[in-house]
Amino acid sequence: MRLTTKSRYGTRLILDLAIYGKDNIVPLNDVAKRQNISLKYLEQLIGKLKKSGIINSHRGQAGGYTLAKKIQDITIGDIVRCLEGQTAITECAQEDKQFCGVCNKAGDCLSRWVWIEASKAMFNCLDSISISDLIKRQ
Repeated sequence: MRLTTKSRYGTRLILDLAIYGKDNIVPLNDVAKRQNISLKYLEQLIGKLKKSGIINSHRGQAGGYTLAKKIQDITIGDIVRCLEGQTAITECAQEDKQFCGVCNKAGDCLSRWVWIEASKAMFNCLDSISISDLIKRQ
């Protein structure tokens, strides 16, 4: 699985909200300027992050966004799962079934186990890093 800009920019968006939204509602336009990310791109990410319960939206003239969870309760794994929509590094590792049906070696593939275990290891690592951990590193 190659992480896309969705995960990288989504993480930057969440970090920005964590830093600048402690006591304030943060306008998305401000995040776009600080992070040098297009407003339209951030708007695409916001919908998924809101639906997954990571952020809250606030309407009105002074509207914007805040985090819906404490920073120690949001992991990088949460963000990647939400924005990438998958947790496997290869198609054949998407589901933990004996037969994957993706390639011509389905059911026979001795290497498939490696991709399943590598996917689990990657998310174990991403799940162990919270937004709070990243902020402490600055």
